[in-house]
Amino acid sequence: RKMLVQDWATITSERVNKVVEFVVAGLMLALVLDVWLGVVDRYYFRWQLPWPETLARYLMIWAAMLAVSSGIARRDHIGLTAFVMIFPVSVRRLVLIAADLLSLALFLYVTWYGIAFAQSGAPRHAMIFGMSLAPFYAAIPVSAALCSVQLVLVLLRDLGGYLDKPVFSEPVLEDGQ
Repeated sequence: RKMLVQDWATITSERVNKVVEFVVAGLMLALVLDVWLGVVDRYYFRWQLPWPETLARYLMIWAAMLAVSSGIARRDHIGLTAFVMIFPVSVRRLVLIAADLLSLALFLYVTWYGIAFAQSGAPRHAMIFGMSLAPFYAAIPVSAALCSVQLVLVLLRDLGGYLDKPVFSEPVLEDGQ
């Protein structure tokens, strides 16, 4: 059987999303352990470790930013479905494709300017870690680029038809059926 572009986009999106979810789960595990260590340090051992709070902040930023692409892959982000559902199916699909393209433009913009933002973090140093802030600032362009990739994949996968197959109702029929 020939693989269609939609099939390829579906498989690729799922694979990229599995990797991202694995990384986010690892970051969240590290975040929980870091916060736990900070609490144990403060109230039990009194080591006065200077880095758990700062590390937790950057782990949370990376996890939250990367998780956005997972929401895109699953189409779990909030939308104006009540408004969009007013339109006939053919118009609805065009509106949803336009929304995806507009979102893609936004994420490409954030990627482009996020690179300069991450580079601006290179000369700045986190005194607690004794290292550049660039890896922490890189969460913005990396996650925006990943969101751009996922948007292209789900756009190809769904072609504006994802509201036609709602999870809790009957599929919507084409115009005139």
